[in-house]
Amino acid sequence: MTGLPTEKVSSREAEVLRLLGARLSNAEIAAELVISVRTVESHVSALLRKTGAADRRALAVLASERQPLAAQAGRTTGPPVPRTSFVGREPEAGAVRSALADARLVTLTGTGGVGKTRLAVQSALASQPEFPAGVAFVDLVPVRDGFVAQAVATALGVAQTSQQPLVEAVLDRLGEGRWLLVLDNCEHLLDGAAGFVERVLTACPGTTVLATSRERLSLTGERVLPVPPLPPADAPKLFRDRALAADPGFLDDPPAVAELCARLDGVPLAIELAAARGVSLGAAGLLTALDDQLRLLAGSRSADERHRSLRTVIGWSYDLLDPAEQALFRRLAVFAGRFDLAAAVAVTGTGGQADVIDLLGRLVDKSLVVHERAARRWRLLAVVRAYAREQLDRHGERAETAERRRGWAADAAAELEERLDGPSRPVQVAGDWRDDFDAVVDDLRAALAETPPVADPLAHRLARSLGHLAYARRFLTDSLDYYRQAAERAPSDVEAARDLRSASDCAHVGTASGIEAAELLLASAERARAGGDRNGEAVTLARLVELANRGCGRIPGQISEQRMRGLLDAAETAGDREQPVVAAALRLAGAWQTAGQRDGPDPSLAEAALAAARVTGDPVLISAGLDAVGAVAALAGRLREAQRIVIERFDLLALMDRNDPRSAPEIEDTFNVAATNAYRVGDLPGARLVVERVAGDELLGRHSYFSTSGRIPVLVLAGEIDEALALAERVWAGWQRAGRPPVGWLAAPIAFTALGHGLRGDKGRFLLWRHRVSEVLSPDGAGALGPAAAGVVDPGGVGGPAPASIVFADARVAVHRNDLADAAGLVERASAEFPGGRFELYARAAGAELAVLADLPDVDERLAAAVDSAAEHDWATACLSRARWRRTGDPAALAAALVGFEKISARFERACTLLLDPERTAEGHAELAALGIPEPGA
Repeated sequence: MTGLPTEKVSSREAEVLRLLGARLSNAEIAAELVISVRTVESHVSALLRKTGAADRRALAVLASERQPLAAQAGRTTGPPVPRTSFVGREPEAGAVRSALADARLVTLTGTGGVGKTRLAVQSALASQPEFPAGVAFVDLVPVRDGFVAQAVATALGVAQTSQQPLVEAVLDRLGEGRWLLVLDNCEHLLDGAAGFVERVLTACPGTTVLATSRERLSLTGERVLPVPPLPPADAPKLFRDRALAADPGFLDDPPAVAELCARLDGVPLAIELAAARGVSLGAAGLLTALDDQLRLLAGSRSADERHRSLRTVIGWSYDLLDPAEQALFRRLAVFAGRFDLAAAVAVTGTGGQADVIDLLGRLVDKSLVVHERAARRWRLLAVVRAYAREQLDRHGERAETAERRRGWAADAAAELEERLDGPSRPVQVAGDWRDDFDAVVDDLRAALAETPPVADPLAHRLARSLGHLAYARRFLTDSLDYYRQAAERAPSDVEAARDLRSASDCAHVGTASGIEAAELLLASAERARAGGDRNGEAVTLARLVELANRGCGRIPGQISEQRMRGLLDAAETAGDREQPVVAAALRLAGAWQTAGQRDGPDPSLAEAALAAARVTGDPVLISAGLDAVGAVAALAGRLREAQRIVIERFDLLALMDRNDPRSAPEIEDTFNVAATNAYRVGDLPGARLVVERVAGDELLGRHSYFSTSGRIPVLVLAGEIDEALALAERVWAGWQRAGRPPVGWLAAPIAFTALGHGLRGDKGRFLLWRHRVSEVLSPDGAGALGPAAAGVVDPGGVGGPAPASIVFADARVAVHRNDLADAAGLVERASAEFPGGRFELYARAAGAELAVLADLPDVDERLAAAVDSAAEHDWATACLSRARWRRTGDPAALAAALVGFEKISARFERACTLLLDPERTAEGHAELAALGIPEPGA
């Protein structure tokens, strides 16, 4: 049995492992990642060595079992491993462990420097066995208000996906299993942290939260544990431990150390700062040096006075620095989070790397700066940073240093952009840009937030880079906001138009409304016109018209025909058709906007649009052109032709930049159309490949009830009922956590779950899941989906009197159970029109077979009509061949059914068909038993 790797898996290896889990070949993986097949082979060999897997099949199993490993976004940031010993605190540590066992929210409170973080880390490490799903640690010190969810998402390794808000992604992750979430330093984000924690506690019953703060979160059920200073018995131990770590030759002076710790009120951080100075002064010298500064505070033991005493120690330590050390120390205060050497050099204003690294080393030695060696970064503790900021203001250096930080931020963001992978950029092998982005993003945000929304080239460059990076990091909502901010700071109308267009693309694929996406396109066109970019105006308006008519568009289809016509006229007037991109955009819009019809493009105009798109060489435009001709083929019933076209669109995915929001609508639509076409032609292997790739896709996948739900129909059709029903429970729980939104596309997976239970003979759960179809269509409970629910419509595209998926489930269960009580009504419903549906022909074929079993008066007409409509549908053709054998006893029909079901790997249907062959009945019994499905009529 393979397990987690003993060696670290690189981000690229994780991507390869994920695609192995989706059963892609080396060539397909190479195309997906835009790397060579030889490079894929190298990564596979490394994964085999690191995981101990026997072969690539075992790797695929590992990928499915260890999905967090198989995705870059699956890595969880656990508690930091302490580099120093944990002194004392046995009673407090025991109290925290006990509280974590009894309460779901435990908050450690106390003044700055009293040791809340260290106690939380130690408690989290000790409690790991009680939280098998994981322990996630989130340092909120650098986090700005409004970004708590982003910080937690980063720690959990989850990202926003299409149609799923970031908070939902976090709740999905925390909703599965028993987690401990540590939120450190909540005091400056009390409202945001409390609101987020309340959502977690409500939606994720297995998650416990351990928070540290200077004050409680004030939530129901919160267990508050005040963290006191170290007692007299433990404080000297801490001093000696830290002093010996700094100087192994430190000479102890117990009376002096005891008095010193008492004067420092037992505050651990103050003791550690003093111990760092013990190298040069000794305990007695420290006591003498601090005596005058602490005398006025010595008689007080209130929390506020203890904090003042700590600040006094920090000030004393600062005063002992030389001028160069002081200058660097206070200028580092502009960083909200961790910083690297280049950042430190950038804010000094003077000195090179050698000088700064020397100064940093001295500040580390004096415990004023923390060095995280593994990450090659440094940071200031919150209370130390607060003091440094005061000194920065006192010296009048805040504005100058902040400006230097802003220049560093723009350069750092641009450098990160250069490291993004994509078709036009080589794959990065030296480190993962995501880790470095996560380390600096809080400071990049802070630098942008400090700039006013006026034209500013530097701020504009930073905002645009942040938009690009946030999108690539899959913070889709943040990306939209940064592109908006870029437009506000743009130095020209043309640049602002470009930013607003990118914002619209983010809105289109994210969770923003289609109305917002449309408004952003209109605003972009207006700024392009104001800047004299008439071609940009034309392309943008044409894109709006195209997306408002295309099936992939989330832009509302309710925009009036007159308005659409006016926009297209304006685009045609503005644009120069001699420019290939303009010509292609106009032809695409014109093909879809035909005679006021929203149900498909004009055939001849669609061909012309595709030809114009090919001239540009742009994979996004070519994909849109292919979608137009594919839609024409599908609407004309040429399903095989439509499927061939979508395969060509799949080939274009490797040429699109997944880090550019412009590609997102086409990527999303390609997957959606591919799945639809595969189901429409009854190609179960093709459907399986698509839905598994969706489930593993970083933009569309990792969504507990979106991408996961897409696998349920194909699993049920293949007879893999156990896996389908297990996924369905996860899907249902995810939908509940999301607040039960009305989502029509979920009707089909829920209906197929009902079918799975029905085939198993579990009538109760069949009816339960059948009713749940109504719930996802109408979460407020208005109306139930009865046997003849003529008023229920599936907004997910199934359409008609009732979802085709539930009609198919009803008919197929009736056939399997030989339940003919409502055969006539079921057959009538199965013969209804389901325009544009994925499962219409499944329902029609199952209905025709039921008509044969029930020997309905018009059975021959029903059977003939179903056969005519299923000419290009593999599943329906095989099902109807079996129905024809039931009607005529023709052996050729039975043989054709067996061949048809074998071709598409429909094991359940093949087993049922085998039962009808007298010579292979035993084989059919064995196959059904292996699938765990009772025999027909049993």
